[in-house]
Amino acid sequence: MKSIDEQIRIISKGVDEIIGIEDLKNKLEKSQKENKPMVVKLGLDPSAPDIHLGHTVVLRKMKQLQDLGHKVVIIIGDFTGKIGDPTGKFKARKALSTEQVLENAKTYEEQILKVLDKAKTEIVFNSKWLSKLSFEEAISLASTTTVARMLEREDFKKDMKVRLQYHYMNFSTH
Repeated sequence: MKSIDEQIRIISKGVDEIIGIEDLKNKLEKSQKENKPMVVKLGLDPSAPDIHLGHTVVLRKMKQLQDLGHKVVIIIGDFTGKIGDPTGKFKARKALSTEQVLENAKTYEEQILKVLDKAKTEIVFNSKWLSKLSFEEAISLASTTTVARMLEREDFKKDMKVRLQYHYMNFSTH
């Protein structure tokens, strides 16, 4: 395995900023000390049949991590993909049928493995655990995060601002 400094140099290549660089160094040190690869996860909701060009940026970074000896886990959001979610636009991403999501997931897997090493990539579907949650468990899980905490994320903050402006415009015209 390469030195921590060499791994950081490789991981940093083509990156504007690594948020939590010290945390990353600590995880790399632990990985090296325990002679155990770091596990790096990427979640993708199959909302369309094709991954977009932006995905290749993160997938190439994941490939670098594989080449450094770390394990990559791709989490395909087949459960969450059926629900839809905010995209930062006026409308939420539309919910898809199980068939549409599974069809998209299949093409995602094919496309992802054109970038990542199949032998070093684990692909899992989030329905494996999310579909088993009871309503009580879902509410309990939701209660662990406050709206204030969610709004710390820039994408949620922007989405909420757009939604509030949109609803304000709709309500003020009536």
